[in-house]
Amino acid sequence: MATMEDVARAADVSLSTVSHVVNGTRKVSPKTVAAVNAAMQQIGYVPNMLARALAGSSSGTIGVAISAFTNHYFSETVRAIEAACTRHGLMMLFSDTHDDPEQELKVVQNLHQRRVDGIVLAPSGDPHNRALDYLTSNKIASVLVDRMSPQAFDQVGVENVEATAQLVSHLIAAHGHRRIGFIAGAPGLSTTDERIDGYRLALQRANITFDADLLRSGDSNLERSGAATRELLALPAGQRPTAIVAGNNLMTIGTMHALRDAHIAVPQDVALAGFDDFDWADYFSPRLTVMAQPLEELGAMAVDLLIERIAHPGRDQHVQRLSPTLRVRNSCGCP
Repeated sequence: MATMEDVARAADVSLSTVSHVVNGTRKVSPKTVAAVNAAMQQIGYVPNMLARALAGSSSGTIGVAISAFTNHYFSETVRAIEAACTRHGLMMLFSDTHDDPEQELKVVQNLHQRRVDGIVLAPSGDPHNRALDYLTSNKIASVLVDRMSPQAFDQVGVENVEATAQLVSHLIAAHGHRRIGFIAGAPGLSTTDERIDGYRLALQRANITFDADLLRSGDSNLERSGAATRELLALPAGQRPTAIVAGNNLMTIGTMHALRDAHIAVPQDVALAGFDDFDWADYFSPRLTVMAQPLEELGAMAVDLLIERIAHPGRDQHVQRLSPTLRVRNSCGCP
């Protein structure tokens, strides 16, 4: 049976481009659409028929294990996955992991017991990889989203290193900041490590010496990011940051709250930028400069990869990195 990868090779385009054409998740040039459609016809790939074939021989249900209730970014990711499932005629069974390794393992086990056809997982920072090992040992069709793993799984996430470097570099090049604080996410997550790498890369490119005092852990939540911001503001005069970058949307909000509580004007006193966009970032005062992730594309790709894995369990693993978009607003100092 033909796969999306076969279509991509036949049309000489990327796998994500085929996904866009199939799911309508991004505008594609008419010439490329024609090439993809011709390739699908040539090799006999029919995506809706594939989904119906899966549903006919199995439960037609995909399990989703993500910590969404306390993280707006992940709730939007779940919404995108559900929309992709609907397009393929599949049901979605969702359970929240609360980013807790023990709860994560229970959720994965429960979804398995309910005989879902496959599982989409945003893995926690479990140092023992219990949920991932369970998926592997039970040969469960799985796709990891957002947080990447060195283990052999189909995975889809964004490019974090260069994206974070671009965000930090904007503060350096456009606004002349040299003392830039970075509030990092929870330890043990690939997104945390990659965004720290991007922060340090931007400093290196600008010949700015890395200062460990300006790197603080916000633990991916509101409370700890607020505390991290207060730690940065408590540095001696001359050592405090003139700009802060937060590693996810929750930490951006926590940072903003802490700055306001300290009567620090943004961007006049301290500039602010963050990773992840959200619906009301454009309505903050000031409007937030962020690196926006392509959530609809992420959800569509995760479901596409899982359908392919279910249909072709022996194929090679595929890892897809999507490009986020810098959205420049006012909090960085731009008009």
